[in-house]
Amino acid sequence: MNNHSTIEKMKQMRLSGMAEAYYNDLQTSNYQNYTIDQYLTMLVDQEWEARQERKIKSLIAKARFKVQASLSDVDYSHPRNLDRNLFERLTTLDFIKQKENIIITGPTGCGKSWLSQAIALHACQMLYKTLYFNTSRLMDEVKLTKLQGNYLTFLRRIQSSNLLVLDDFGLSPIDQYQRQALLDIVEHKYDNASIIFNSQIPVKDWHSLIGEDTIADAILDRIVYSSHRIELDGDSLRKKRMKK
Repeated sequence: MNNHSTIEKMKQMRLSGMAEAYYNDLQTSNYQNYTIDQYLTMLVDQEWEARQERKIKSLIAKARFKVQASLSDVDYSHPRNLDRNLFERLTTLDFIKQKENIIITGPTGCGKSWLSQAIALHACQMLYKTLYFNTSRLMDEVKLTKLQGNYLTFLRRIQSSNLLVLDDFGLSPIDQYQRQALLDIVEHKYDNASIIFNSQIPVKDWHSLIGEDTIADAILDRIVYSSHRIELDGDSLRKKRMKK
């Protein structure tokens, strides 16, 4: 039997995880410790794990996170009104299964963006398709795609995600086209997928922020009443790090 040829065939069939495991075992003669059935099972498991790992890496890359935030690094000691029980319930990702939203509000530097990206990165690791946008940049892309005539294609890409993160919501004025785009996104996501909103602006002020009463009512009706709320306060975490 030509082992090198077998490995090359595995690679050509895109069984790279299996090929790597087989090659390593040939170097160490580890395969002798298995029955044929056990070894075949082990090779299939290696290929499965390799494919899952590649899929996770692809999901993370396509999400375009600003930071790689880990749930294991969440700081519960800083006094910022972060309810640990609530936050850890959200990290089970049941809110995605239930097609619910999260709204995180609070002053600058209190960790809104970091917390949302930690949840979103975990969602990628659990194989949920996720997208992260700074809201202002999202609206810039909306304008650009409308000018280029591919707005619907851009909208379908956003709508295909299981979880959408909108960071710094409300920091820039919302014009007529952006207001309609926001309604398009929220309307599709309602009862179909989840959104995490981060904002320095209290939710009670969002109506006037969005403008045009009818559209603002429609957007907020689809967001607020199906959302888990995290309202942070306290000193900036950035100041805390600078002091250290």
